[in-house]
Amino acid sequence: MGDETLFPLPPSGEMPGEVGVPGVARVLRANRSQLEFRPVDLDGLSPADHRARMVWDFVQGLNLAGFYAEILSVEGHAGRPAIDPAILLSLWLYATLQGVGSARALARLCAEHDAYRWLAGGVSVNPHTLADFRVGHVEKVDALLTQSVASLLAADLVQLERVAQDGVRVRASAGAASFRRQGKLEACLTEAQGQVEALRRELEEDPGATSKRQAAARQRAAQERRERVAKALAQMPAVEAKKKAKDKDKARVSTTDPESRVMKMADGGFRPAYNGQFATDTKTQVVLGVDVNNQGNDLGQMQPMMEQIQRRYGTEPAEWLVDGGFVDLGQIEQASERGCVVYAPVMQPRDPSRDPHQALPGDSAAIAAWRARMGGEVAKGIYKARAATAECVNAIARNRGLQQLRVRGARRARAVLLWFALAHNLMRGFELRVMAAAGA
Repeated sequence: MGDETLFPLPPSGEMPGEVGVPGVARVLRANRSQLEFRPVDLDGLSPADHRARMVWDFVQGLNLAGFYAEILSVEGHAGRPAIDPAILLSLWLYATLQGVGSARALARLCAEHDAYRWLAGGVSVNPHTLADFRVGHVEKVDALLTQSVASLLAADLVQLERVAQDGVRVRASAGAASFRRQGKLEACLTEAQGQVEALRRELEEDPGATSKRQAAARQRAAQERRERVAKALAQMPAVEAKKKAKDKDKARVSTTDPESRVMKMADGGFRPAYNGQFATDTKTQVVLGVDVNNQGNDLGQMQPMMEQIQRRYGTEPAEWLVDGGFVDLGQIEQASERGCVVYAPVMQPRDPSRDPHQALPGDSAAIAAWRARMGGEVAKGIYKARAATAECVNAIARNRGLQQLRVRGARRARAVLLWFALAHNLMRGFELRVMAAAGA
């Protein structure tokens, strides 16, 4: 009995720490096949001052009635409960702050990372649900942006006196090789339609040729390709309209993201992109408005943003700061009629002897006043706030991952920018309240 052991021992010499062998190191070796049962307190995963708790508190203060109204699963009726929109909203806000823009990466973090697990609160989420939620509620997220600013206005933390607007070009989810001319698009559409019909005939003739799931996936992919090519052809007239008569046959549209356009980027290169617009309060760096278009420059974008601010908050700022790319004389006149003073650099004349701040013969009173105003030191000092606010907000968004979109289409691109704006206001609102409580 003395030689018997509870468990079989390895042959002598296999374990460096074998008892009785002088001079051999004794170590604890890894045993990764051992099962472990650990009690987990989800609330203990996140410290009291963790950013995840800040995100959750912010979401709890929002009015989410519009999200709950769309849920079909209700008490007293059959159906699986839906995931609480507050959880999905919190997850995406926190992910945006952390620079996570992939639904698959976010779903993985919800299973592996303590902060995301705390926000999920034991609710299982999958990439498809997360991806659909991110881009499927544009109007509701837009309303939440208004809520976030309205609460700060009500607390007198934002005055909405001076606004700076700037554009940020974001790389689209499309390659340069996806842009094709009219003839090639028509050929692609014919080919795509042929693929859809071939798959349909295959299923009708021999339903058992492939599994139902594979057949459905192939048919869905072919159908989506046909729809994208059809959208590209629908975008062609708008692209041709911007070309000179001799260059209309050179117009090209992407079959991957038909609404994207090739734009000049900040590094001087040309790539498919969207032009995002942020309007920012210069005193607090709170984002007031968001827009997205596929125009390669910012000309004419000032007036639409002014109207958006009016719709959101029922008032307009007294001063508006933009760079030279926004300058549109007609819109400066319209802003003057609305009681808004525009601060934008005056274009340098071709004649170096002419003073750019002197009124021209055809200038209206509003344009003449703008030229004269921008020649003064006071206006130059005010204009400096534009770069310190609008461009700073753009840089923060870049650092949080706003480099390339993972979605396609202008509507979905706007949804992504709204998430960035809402996450930005979450942090700015927290900082402003802390400063106000400290009497700063």
